[in-house]
Amino acid sequence: MQGLSLEYPAYYLLFCLALGVGYALLLYFHDRRFPEKSRWVNYALGTLRALAVTIIAVLLLEPLLRSITTETQKPIVVVAQDASESITAALDGEERAALQTQLETLRDQLGEQYDVQTYSFGDELREGFDFEFSDKVTNLSSLLSDLYDRYSHQNLGAVVLATDGIFNQGSNPVYSSAKLGAPIYSILLGDTVPRRDVLLRRVFHNNIAYLGDRFSIQVDVQAQNATGSTTNLTVRRITANGAGPVLQTIPIRIDANDFFTTEEITLEADVAGVQRYRISASGVANEAITVNNSRDIFVDVLDARQKILLLAEAAHPDISAMRQSLGSNKNYEVEVAYASEANLSVADYDFVVLHQLPSQKHPMRPVLAQLNRQNTPRLFVVGEQTDLAALNQAQPLLSIRAGSATAGANNVQGTITNNFNLFTLDERIANELPNFPPLLAPFGDFANAGNGAVLLNQRIGKVDTDYPLLVLGESNAQKTGVLAGEGFWKWRLFDYLQHQNHELTDELFGKIVTYLSLKEDKRRFRVTTAKRIFNENEPIFLNAELYNANYELINEPDAEVTLRGPGGEEYNYVFSRTGNAYQLDAGVLPVGDYTFRARTTAAGEALTFDGRFSVQPVQLELYQTTADHNLLRLLGAEFGGRGFLPGAVPELSGALLTRDLKPVRYDTLQTRSVLNLRWLFFVILGLLSLEWFGRRWFGAY
Repeated sequence: MQGLSLEYPAYYLLFCLALGVGYALLLYFHDRRFPEKSRWVNYALGTLRALAVTIIAVLLLEPLLRSITTETQKPIVVVAQDASESITAALDGEERAALQTQLETLRDQLGEQYDVQTYSFGDELREGFDFEFSDKVTNLSSLLSDLYDRYSHQNLGAVVLATDGIFNQGSNPVYSSAKLGAPIYSILLGDTVPRRDVLLRRVFHNNIAYLGDRFSIQVDVQAQNATGSTTNLTVRRITANGAGPVLQTIPIRIDANDFFTTEEITLEADVAGVQRYRISASGVANEAITVNNSRDIFVDVLDARQKILLLAEAAHPDISAMRQSLGSNKNYEVEVAYASEANLSVADYDFVVLHQLPSQKHPMRPVLAQLNRQNTPRLFVVGEQTDLAALNQAQPLLSIRAGSATAGANNVQGTITNNFNLFTLDERIANELPNFPPLLAPFGDFANAGNGAVLLNQRIGKVDTDYPLLVLGESNAQKTGVLAGEGFWKWRLFDYLQHQNHELTDELFGKIVTYLSLKEDKRRFRVTTAKRIFNENEPIFLNAELYNANYELINEPDAEVTLRGPGGEEYNYVFSRTGNAYQLDAGVLPVGDYTFRARTTAAGEALTFDGRFSVQPVQLELYQTTADHNLLRLLGAEFGGRGFLPGAVPELSGALLTRDLKPVRYDTLQTRSVLNLRWLFFVILGLLSLEWFGRRWFGAY
């Protein structure tokens, strides 16, 4: 339906008509240029001019053309089918085929009267039916929320759910905040009678453990209708070839029809890397399903330990004190060596303490050269045997100029400096350290020779000096520390005497070692994964960064990566550029351990990065096999509707077809300016052209 509306009163149209007629009369009333035919020619040409001027005048009033479009929407009926793995366990092949036929028939029958929308759900809501039943989880509350988002403002007449009522993700759908405003009917799948079964209900564990630690696994074992049976709970490590040693076996006696117990298993994290463990319960006679008797878990065992070498000129109480202090940290593996040992090598160590080295007897030039080549962090502890001239050459932080050859040593205490900012210490250390026994430092002049940060200054007697006692810093990518005095063992004993523990000295020495031994990633090409262990139903994302020589992020060169799966299969990808970095969505991958090698070229230099991750199975759908029809009935009571067994689907169809579901009529009002009608331009042009042609034809020009 269309109509014309004006922004001005309707009588303005009379003025437009008067303007057109007046213009025509003024032009043609006294015109005598058309002999013998002047009367009818004047009338015809005047009429053309009057129409053209009238139309133009009306258009200047900006009239609006209003139209109303009417659309009738049928009631919408949503049929959503559970596509999760639990349906495979609940229905055999014939039953699944019958379900497919029933749902397709229901869709066709309802489609004659309603607008039927079909979906499948599990991991997510998808359009259309999916009879593969391969989704790893079921989230009914998310289903209701998605349907609410899609149809809350439409003519939703009813929702039909074909499911067993089992959900293992999200909240209870009965308490969902998404109120659909439409009844929910259910096709009740599965069996509510518990079958004879032993299953692992839940397994709780940490995803990360540290090498050398012990970690626990908590296993919930459930059995139904298996009174008097015995099952063995077994834990084994799964190796690359699929086999592995049995780590523990626990016998469990089932003494009730509805049996439940929790077993806690403690394992040793004795192998670094992502470790796969299989927890399984042996089956019982006449068990209905055995696929839920085992569960695989993945634990990322991190080797965060650092190898620390205490390299000394000779035996000294400091060595024992430092070893005990570092030994309290499980991430440190501490070894002791002496300068006199043959074939001494420091290549395998992450951090080295050089106690009273270099000395006159042992200059340690090969060791220092090896430390420099590998950029191994080191801490120099100065003592009576230290060769000060060689020490000044071996490190750039502290310069010590001995007073004389027979000057001896000073007893010095330590005071915390105010401007140290490499790390923070407990306030108790700053308050109590000046009262600790003095260290023995060389007599001479001390000066901060480089950009090192002074943590401790020397107090000689009762005089606070600006002589550095402990300096930490970095030069040419080498972290170095210098403790200009021996006698750390006195501090540790005094700390115990005062507090019955070594907390203060262990914290002080531990933070020194932590700062010096902390390694920074200087690689120009790096690839990271969001996590080390992915679920089998989630996509694998890899992020990459490429730095130029100035360590500025770039992503102009192409970057590629090759993933190698557990069976040796390879997947090749090219990274996508995002911002000034790279990103890759490798999609969903099969269960197993994966390694990858990423490659790129920057400034003619080939760069690579190797890494690994694992994909663990999601087995939630296999550990609850008893259908929950009571939940579906509660949903029907909450939203209106009821449940039907699969054999009563025709009855469900009849109930929906006889419901008083009304269509909704939508009227849409559209308003647009008449000036947008292009054909009016051609009408005006035609009128004026006919007038011009007539005047030419009858010789008026």
